[in-house]
Amino acid sequence: MKISNLHGYIERRILINYTADPKVIQNLLPYPFRPKLQNGKAIVGICLIRLKNIRPKGLPQFIGVNSENAAHRFAIEWDENDETKEGVYIPRRDTSSTINAIAGGRIFPGKHYKAKFNVSEAGKHYALSFTSSDATFMNIEASETNEFNSESIFGDMETASAFLKGGSIGYTPGNSDLDSVILDTYTWQVKPLDVTKVESSYFNDKNLFPEGSIQFDNALLMHNIEHEWRSIPKTI
Repeated sequence: MKISNLHGYIERRILINYTADPKVIQNLLPYPFRPKLQNGKAIVGICLIRLKNIRPKGLPQFIGVNSENAAHRFAIEWDENDETKEGVYIPRRDTSSTINAIAGGRIFPGKHYKAKFNVSEAGKHYALSFTSSDATFMNIEASETNEFNSESIFGDMETASAFLKGGSIGYTPGNSDLDSVILDTYTWQVKPLDVTKVESSYFNDKNLFPEGSIQFDNALLMHNIEHEWRSIPKTI
């Protein structure tokens, strides 16, 4: 039985966003999901998130778990009860926490791979990387800026923020089926990042993403967000 309601803080969250060929992404999605599009392109990416004091809601903070985590995510839509819903499909999760890796898919929603994270945060500069137990890796170097990427498909930060905010419902592979969870953030405020380096073995895999089918678009930063993770019944 999974814990239905977890509470804590997102100390730091970096949202790395790519544009991708919708046909390529559709082939990677389970039924009934389809890519959610922005100007004809699918939006995929990685969420790098440091969690603090994560625990069942109502229990004291001192029992909470702190961890670095990464979620590869695809923006999706699907039809449910004659209504179009939106969220994210998360094909893999990686974590620094042994507890999360063991409990993922059992007590916590979604299978988690154990990974080693290297994090350097100096002033407004960020260098983050991880290598997982199956050799999946990624790294990013970026700095806070006042200017959103002028070449982004979104055009401005407000449009990008609104698009990403819609992805609060997540579906991710568990031990036997898809697990579903909703991220309930008490506040939502993003800042742009100027990215000087970004690498992802997952998104660089030509067997999944053929040459020319995916391109880095932008990255956004969030800090100090009180939130809840809530398991929701699978209805699709």
